[in-house]
Order: sequence, then structure tokens, then C-alpha cells
Amino acid sequence: MNTWVAFLRGINVGGRNALRMKELATALADADCGDVMTYLQTGNVVFRSSESSAAALEARIERVVKAIRDIEVRVLALSSEELRKAIAANPFPQAESAPKTLHLFFLSKPPVDPDAESLDALKADDESFVLTDGVFYIHAPNGMSWSKLAARVEKLLGVDATARNWRTVSKVMEMVEEIGEP
Repeated sequence: MNTWVAFLRGINVGGRNALRMKELATALADADCGDVMTYLQTGNVVFRSSESSAAALEARIERVVKAIRDIEVRVLALSSEELRKAIAANPFPQAESAPKTLHLFFLSKPPVDPDAESLDALKADDESFVLTDGVFYIHAPNGMSWSKLAARVEKLLGVDATARNWRTVSKVMEMVEEIGEP
């Protein structure tokens, strides 16, 4: 059994795509996921599965959500090791003490032709970002809601992404460690 993280995108936002995490956890357990844990109402799930393919897990979870709530969501699955590496690679350790200013955009795949010029042009003077193959890190000291860059990341990278702030990423990692590796 492997420990996995699933980030569901676009649920319980602005009264749309309502999905209770308890309902999701039960449905995932019925779909052969073990030790299911959730965090917040925004679709952060840690679980065990014998599945070795992130793509297969993403498709399975998307089908589960469609079956229980008749909503279509995008799911991004990461191995526990991928999450651990993303945390360890944080290029902005000084921002960890203000976790709402640091966001990790987990990418569905490495960007092929990101619009680097536009990324730089949209970046506010106090913002910083780093792009890796799997994660776009952004430190926005004045908040993400004010960031023009954050609002356009997906379009400029040309790949699907889902963002989580440092507090959420850290809590999800705690859950991974609680479940542990078999």
C-alpha cells in the first residue's frame, strides 16, 4: 500500500460544487482507499492505496465524486514522496512564518512552454516566484487575493494546477506522516 495525497479542485467554493468531506471519505473507502483522512472542506485528502499510478487514482476519485454528487472536479494526486520533495524544495523558507503568503501551485504536468515574460511582467514588486517541473511557488506578502500573477498562473504556464497555502500543505504533510508508510 502506498500513501497518497489528492487535491480536489473547485469544490465548496462560493457555494458551488458542495461536497462534505465525511461523505467523500466514506466513498473513497468504498472505492478501495484505506485510512482516508481529509483536511478542511476544500478537498485535501490523504489515503492509502495499492494503486501505483497517480493518473489512475485521479480518474477513480473523479468518478467517485461524479457518482456521489454528480459534479465534475479535477483531481491532482501526488505520492507522499512528491509532497515531501515539494516541501523540502521550498525556495522561500522565510515565508513559512506567514503561511498565507506562500502558495504552492501543484501542476498536472511540467509546463512545455510557459510564458516567462508575462509571468515576470505580472509579478508585483514584493512578489517572488519559482517554477519547477511539478510546482509553481509564489510568495505574495500582500496576499494572494491581490496578486495579478496568482490569478493568471495556469494560463501562463499552460497546464492545470491547484494551489494550496503553506499552512495547508504543512498540515497535509502531517497527515501523511500520521498515516505513515507501510
